[in-house]
Amino acid sequence: MDREIIMGLISLAGAALGTFGGILVSNRLTVYRVSQLEKKMDKHNCMLERVYGLEEGQAVLCEQVKVANHRIDDLERKH
Repeated sequence: MDREIIMGLISLAGAALGTFGGILVSNRLTVYRVSQLEKKMDKHNCMLERVYGLEEGQAVLCEQVKVANHRIDDLERKH
């Protein structure tokens, strides 16, 4: 009877260690993948900020072109 109990406890310990080891490895992989996704998102967000800046610059340039065109039209009308 003692042998069976010891074998059962050893089996339980082995199963518990295997289970917890698998959980730890899986957790590490998940943390690594999340950190990689965060890096990609940071790059993406940085790109979006740059695009918004370019769009604002384009709007300013368009407005300057409109003003220049109006000035040219006014000068042409005077002559």
